[in-house]
Amino acid sequence: MEDIPGRIVITGVAGRIGPTVRAGLSGDAQHLVLLDRAPVEAQDDTETAVEADITDLPALVEAFEGADAVVHLAGIADEAPFADLLDANVRGTYNVLEAARRAGVGRVVLFSSNRVTGAYPIHHHVFADEPPRPDGLYGVSKVAVEALGQMYADTFGLEVVALRIGSFEEEPDETRHLATWLSPRDCVGFVRAALTAPGVTFTVAYAVSGNARRFWDLTAAANELGYRPVDDAAAFASRFADDDPFWHGGPQGGPSTGAEAVLPFVEDAAEVEGTPATAAD
Repeated sequence: MEDIPGRIVITGVAGRIGPTVRAGLSGDAQHLVLLDRAPVEAQDDTETAVEADITDLPALVEAFEGADAVVHLAGIADEAPFADLLDANVRGTYNVLEAARRAGVGRVVLFSSNRVTGAYPIHHHVFADEPPRPDGLYGVSKVAVEALGQMYADTFGLEVVALRIGSFEEEPDETRHLATWLSPRDCVGFVRAALTAPGVTFTVAYAVSGNARRFWDLTAAANELGYRPVDDAAAFASRFADDDPFWHGGPQGGPSTGAEAVLPFVEDAAEVEGTPATAAD
């Protein structure tokens, strides 16, 4: 697979990243299927809008018919109660992969997250094949997303690429982004590479701009997907203090990491189950 597939489904196209991916692929794909639970309007006859939820497997199978590839963006993109993450991220991804299998789709690009390894310290250079160290329940859900992708590749021969995206922003707006920024241009570049790279079975790659301070190794993206990012957050470094406490040490997930960030959602989940939440000793 070296050319952009002819018919591509984008799930979660109305979300924060969806419009960028849609615009980046619209000039080359013959047809885009724009799937979201929110209403989306097709611009012309090269697009089809489908209002559907990723929890609805039959609707996904119908929407995927005739598609060559799926870019799966839909889901919860931050810390949340575990029950919600299971429904949206884990069960939702299962439905996407199963619908792709039933519809005969060749390749699925999954949007995973750097939060899969967010508990590694900031001074550790993380390779994509190192063990996961999720920094919260959201990160755990993305570990499951990747595991589902691996299983569908190994068991059913589906071609799957899991992109561990960095901090998607127009420009960096906090100190951590000097390491984690993913520019819109590089986001599209990684997606295009994930859709077109030949010889894919199952690949996990960090999708982050070529930031001088990045934590994550980009070898897998270069060798297996053929993409090298072009932007660098260093161009914006003058906006941020050199002595920011973030750089003194701690987890790569920054303020989103740790008991204070996770416990509110653990407590919410426990209350739903009718069990008082308690912190570990």
